[in-house]
Amino acid sequence: MPHSAISERPPQELKSAIIKRSIELNGHKTSVSLEDEFWLSLRQIATATGTGLPALLQTIDSSREGANLSSAIRVYVLNYFRRQAAGPTAGPDCDTRPPQVLRAAAQ
Repeated sequence: MPHSAISERPPQELKSAIIKRSIELNGHKTSVSLEDEFWLSLRQIATATGTGLPALLQTIDSSREGANLSSAIRVYVLNYFRRQAAGPTAGPDCDTRPPQVLRAAAQ
């Protein structure tokens, strides 16, 4: 039976601490729990797009559809890097639109 690359990694490499941070969105304080890799990725995206982290978080918050903020951030980060990986030469089968757009298009 074939093994996945993930299952062959030592267990300590698969663990990532979830870090809870307090943030302010639209004048209200809230907390977000994310793995450190997602916090680092958010900072990379903010830097790459010339957007401050608070503004980026507000954009994600205002565009989410019912998902909790932590989940919305993870999906945003994933989609951002999918678009980066697809590059300008992505073929027609490479659909990197956010899930809510794909769901709406399918209806």
